Amino acid sequence: MNKTFIVEEEIRLDKYLSTKLNETRNQIEQLIKKEYVKVDNKVKAKTGYKLKLNQTIEVTFPTIEKKEIQKVDFDVEILYEDEYILVLNKPSGLIVHDAPSVSEPTLVDWLKQKEISLSTISGEERHGIVHRLDKGTSGVMVVAKTNEAHVGLSRQLEDKSMGRIYLAITDLPLKDNQIIEGPIARSPNNRLKMGIVPHGKQAKSAFLKLDLSKNEKLELISAKLFTGRTHQIRVHLSSIDRHILGDNLYGFKGELNKINRVYLHAYNLYLIHPITNEKMDFTADIPDDMNEFLEKHFNMESINEKIDKNDIINSFSSFC
Repeated sequence: MNKTFIVEEEIRLDKYLSTKLNETRNQIEQLIKKEYVKVDNKVKAKTGYKLKLNQTIEVTFPTIEKKEIQKVDFDVEILYEDEYILVLNKPSGLIVHDAPSVSEPTLVDWLKQKEISLSTISGEERHGIVHRLDKGTSGVMVVAKTNEAHVGLSRQLEDKSMGRIYLAITDLPLKDNQIIEGPIARSPNNRLKMGIVPHGKQAKSAFLKLDLSKNEKLELISAKLFTGRTHQIRVHLSSIDRHILGDNLYGFKGELNKINRVYLHAYNLYLIHPITNEKMDFTADIPDDMNEFLEKHFNMESINEKIDKNDIINSFSSFC
C-alpha cells in the first residue's frame, strides 16, 4: 500500500508524516530509516530532513515476505476476530516476534502460516504486533490486521484507553495495595535484566492484593500498568522484595524450584475497537499449569470470587 502527499508547509519529514499518517513516533522513524519514504522520487532516510513547499512525498508500506515464515507445530487460542483485529490467548513459552537471538518459531510465524492478514507498519519482524508479552508470560493480546487498525490501537496505548489487567502469584504477600513508580532501563550489572535506574524511562505500576495461599506465605495479586516498559511488573515487584513464582531472573528462590515458567498471566484486555469505536474487553482463562498450582495451594472458591474482572477493575479504580 502506498500513500502520496504534496507538502504544504516547511517542516521536518518525521513531524509531517506524523500529522498525515497519525502513527506513533517510533513507527514513523522506522518507515524513514528503512527507506520506505521518498521525497521527489528520492529515498530520504533522515528523520530530520527539512521539507520544502510542493515537494511530493511517497510512503510505501512494507509487505509480508512469506519466504521468511518458519514452520510451526503449535496452535494459539483465538478469543475474537474480525477483519481489523485479532485477539489471542498467548501460551507461555512462545516468543511474540523474531529478533537476532531468536531461532525458534514465533507468534508472528504462526500468524503468517495461518495466512492471517497483518498490518505492516511495525517492521519486518513485527507484522501485526501492537504490543507484546514476554516469552514466559501467558495471556491476552491484540494483533492488528490492517494498518488503519494498527494506528488506532497504537494511539490507545499512548493515551491509556487500552490496557491489560494481569494476575501473578508472588513468593511473599504484599503489605497493602500499592502503586510503584521507578524509572526502568537495562541493568548496568546484568544485561539480561532490566532495573530501576536514574536514567531509565518513567514507569508506573499498581498492585492489588487478591488472596492468600492456605499457608498464608504466597499471594495471588493483580497488576495494572500505566506504562509499558520491558519486564515492568517483575522489576517493580523485585524493588519491594517480592518475586513472581518461577521468576529466577529477578530473584525468586525457594523450595518451589520445579516451576519452569513465570506465573504471570495477562488476564483481561480492554480497548476501543479502532474502526467501530465500540468498547470491548476480553478475558483469557488462567492456563492449566498455573490453575493447578492455585488449586493445590489456594482456596479456589475464594479465588473464583476474587478474580471477577469487574471487581478487579473497580478495586484498582479505588486507589489508582
